[in-house]
Amino acid sequence: MNIKCPYFAKATFIFVHLKGFSIAQSMKIKSFLARPFASYIYKGIRKGMASAVSDQENILKNLLKVGRITEIGKEAGLDKVNSYEEYRQAIPVRDYEQMRPWVDKIKEGRHNVLWKGKPIYFAKTSGTTSGTKYIPITKDSIPNHINTARNALLCYMAETGNTKFADGKLIFLSGSPELERVGGIPTGRLSGIVNHHVPKYLRTNQMPSYETNCIEDWESKLQKIVDETILQDMTLISGIPPWMQMYFDELIKRSGKKVGELFPNFSVMVQGGVNFEPYKAKLLESVGRKIDTIELFPASEGFFAFQDSQEAEGLLLNTNSGIFFEFVPAGEIFNENPTRLSLRDVKVGENYALIINSNAGLWGYNLGDTVKFLSVDPYRLVVTGRTKHFISAFGEHVIGEEVEASMLKAAKEENVRITEFTVAPFVSSDEGKSYHEWFVEFENIPHNMAAFASKLDQYLREKNAYYDDLIGGNILSPLKISPVRKNGFIDYMKSIGKLGGQNKVPRLSNDRKIADELMRWTENLQTV
Repeated sequence: MNIKCPYFAKATFIFVHLKGFSIAQSMKIKSFLARPFASYIYKGIRKGMASAVSDQENILKNLLKVGRITEIGKEAGLDKVNSYEEYRQAIPVRDYEQMRPWVDKIKEGRHNVLWKGKPIYFAKTSGTTSGTKYIPITKDSIPNHINTARNALLCYMAETGNTKFADGKLIFLSGSPELERVGGIPTGRLSGIVNHHVPKYLRTNQMPSYETNCIEDWESKLQKIVDETILQDMTLISGIPPWMQMYFDELIKRSGKKVGELFPNFSVMVQGGVNFEPYKAKLLESVGRKIDTIELFPASEGFFAFQDSQEAEGLLLNTNSGIFFEFVPAGEIFNENPTRLSLRDVKVGENYALIINSNAGLWGYNLGDTVKFLSVDPYRLVVTGRTKHFISAFGEHVIGEEVEASMLKAAKEENVRITEFTVAPFVSSDEGKSYHEWFVEFENIPHNMAAFASKLDQYLREKNAYYDDLIGGNILSPLKISPVRKNGFIDYMKSIGKLGGQNKVPRLSNDRKIADELMRWTENLQTV
């Protein structure tokens, strides 16, 4: 919090004199104080929209000042770098595997490896190809994680005037806050680390209890969360959409009521980790009434963007929070020397792989996510997929954005609700043609599955010209749908030890690893 804020001293004075108030009165003070602070922060964010490019240039300069004293900076010759053009020559694009040797040095106890000193945390996360990853979080980078989440809520408050949710109970469906030590550094899931930084004045509002949050088994944890929250005045619920849906399903099962009826003051739903759109309809149907939503783009490596407006489409890029962003045209990301663009050179509608350079000590780091800008004044974007999650078994390079948009359009037209889905190639080894196989868990089965599949295929052809050519040229057969049993995806995630937490099912795979496992939950259902 900026102590120069004119409202900070006033807020401090009021909080100091709360001793004579009841808990209920004290809690209402929170929403009262939130109004002026939200307005102050919101004005600063609006002002920052106009200075995004210069802010980015200043961040790069500041990163270089520190980077020159680090082991990685000395090896790269950052002391001789004075421009972005020179920086691109000095620092290559790297994935985690290429960063791992530097992280291993930190785990051995070395200082000044990627950033000055040592990280204050390692965020432990599972990579699809790298196994367990240890992402450094430094004293300089932790504000990016904490303040961005706060700013998203404050923008919402300032724009809508809704501050009452601050008086009720707030739940953050997250990983365990218990931390282990790796190389002497506290280590755990990012959501668990952030849990330790929840301001004290919000602790009375936060759910579930610390003890429940420490439960590792998701199914057991979910039951305890419902036990603790079902009779509370829940006003804000936050988490990854598929796990929020499991929470909602259990609440409805226990109470026989929609979530919005069970929690009449529930007014804000905050979500991130995956594209919200495929889950949105079912989540809102579970709530049973209109509710405001706030979408976030966080990761263990940083908090990159957030929804700053209920009116504007897309997420506002976090351009002044210790991260210098680069953008590589998605089709070039696996090239030896891909094109690298700074913020000033991006274009609306182009698909880019996101590269970050940060005060956590990540240099030229390929995050693995792809984004597309919807506007550059201000810089708002959407997440379009993962660089490693695509299908190009036949040269089509179908990406997450395309399958999600096709599914949403077909499901809406056919009045079908989807619980979860993933897509994989089926490569024929006999005379039959190959095709894309869609594994879909339906909440309600289409009346005419063949017609639904035909529409889905047509919409994907409209989205992807290469796929359209393969179907039109009679090289591929139209897609086939393999319906997944109820809770099949949950059972699959449980079988691989990734139920709950920050884990999610990839939308696309270029092989059959996930598809072959999912066959266990489709074996007695008709494939269309």
